[in-house]
Amino acid sequence: QVQLVESGGGLVQAGGSVRLSCAASGRIFSNYAMGWFRQAPGKEREFVAALSWNAGSTKYADSVKGRFTISRDNAKNTVYLQMNSLKPEDTAVYYCAADLKYSDFVSPGRAVGYWGQGTQVTVSS
Repeated sequence: QVQLVESGGGLVQAGGSVRLSCAASGRIFSNYAMGWFRQAPGKEREFVAALSWNAGSTKYADSVKGRFTISRDNAKNTVYLQMNSLKPEDTAVYYCAADLKYSDFVSPGRAVGYWGQGTQVTVSS
């Protein structure tokens, strides 16, 4: 089992920045690919970003490319999502996820193994 706890959400004005953190415990963090998803009210959960175990591969949703950056600190068992130039449409609950396979994040139809409880990010206009 992998336990994931997100933090860093809150209310921010459009154009502002927020950094989300996700602390992992339970297994060897450095073995896992990590990612972020989000779910806005009335919408399905969607992929935001993913990072391979060694940070050698990354993938972003087109909607956040150039604005968001995913990173990890394996010494701290933590993955981050730096969100800049925020827009009201970025408002959502953001979920951290972990899986042994990076391909499970980036291949259609795959399922990710572990999820955090989510943290709310609200961007006001």
